[in-house]
Amino acid sequence: MNRENHTAARQVMVLYTGGTIGMQASENGLAPASGFESRLAGQLAALPGLTVPKWTFREMSPLIDSANMTPAYWQRLREAVVDAVDAQGCDAVLILHGTDTLAYSAAAMSFQLLGLTAPVVFTGSMLPAGVADSDAWENVNGALQALGKGLTSGVHLYFHGEVLEPTRCAKIRSFGRNPFAALNRTRGGEAVSALPEALDYRQPKTLANVAVLPLFPGMSAAQLDALIDSGIEGLVLECFGSGTGPSDNPAFLESLQRAHRQGIVVVAITQCHEGGVELDIYEAGSRLRGAGVLSGGGMTREAAFGKLHALLGAGLAKDEIRRLVELDVCGELR
Repeated sequence: MNRENHTAARQVMVLYTGGTIGMQASENGLAPASGFESRLAGQLAALPGLTVPKWTFREMSPLIDSANMTPAYWQRLREAVVDAVDAQGCDAVLILHGTDTLAYSAAAMSFQLLGLTAPVVFTGSMLPAGVADSDAWENVNGALQALGKGLTSGVHLYFHGEVLEPTRCAKIRSFGRNPFAALNRTRGGEAVSALPEALDYRQPKTLANVAVLPLFPGMSAAQLDALIDSGIEGLVLECFGSGTGPSDNPAFLESLQRAHRQGIVVVAITQCHEGGVELDIYEAGSRLRGAGVLSGGGMTREAAFGKLHALLGAGLAKDEIRRLVELDVCGELR
């Protein structure tokens, strides 16, 4: 992927998934609503001095609150982006998305769209368009302007005037105009030398079954076993500190070894806001490594979750998946 290309966008596809940005009042509270295309066109027409690229609009179906986002919806988003760029000739895509799972979707699409030579920007708002003090038009117009000035190929997250790397950030606030922030996670992961063809954005991906499990004091092997027996293919294990867990619990370690024997890819990340995992610093971490757990370095939960979905969904051999987990694919370990 040529991430050095900053060509100004001339034709943007706007994909509307729902979310707070387009919500309107219903008898049960705010809910996603159709008709956002005309609202977007109307507010832009009222700002003749604002220069943005030409745009077309596609409303995804169904429109959803982003709390209902799923990996299956990600696959449809990937197909919509590929159609916009490869079939309709758009040179950029803007995805309007609810904020609750926006960081998950943007990180996941970073791995689903590897090789795409066009920028894709996610944005949304904390308040619906049209209500007092809404940030909706600020974010949509700002994202369109950023695309018009030129962004690198790949996926970006735009909010409140800032362009963020989706694999390095998270939603850290449930209020205000700045809900997203870059996390100070460990960098320095070795970059992958060449991506397998199966990871190219043109190649369809199957759905994978991935779970996230935060460790907590007193966790039992039975709780881990329940996840293993649920049919998962990958597990993001949120460890303490630099990658420690209940290493003096033989049953817990045996459960991890059983997961490894069954081909489940287990990746350790840190629960801490800053830093990352280094499994060999403490004995409690090296025992996890000995049980088959891989190091997620400084990956965020969102990045590790999206990366496992892409790697497992590409149909790669398990040894290749395990190798790629610990290499930087699109900035998640940089």
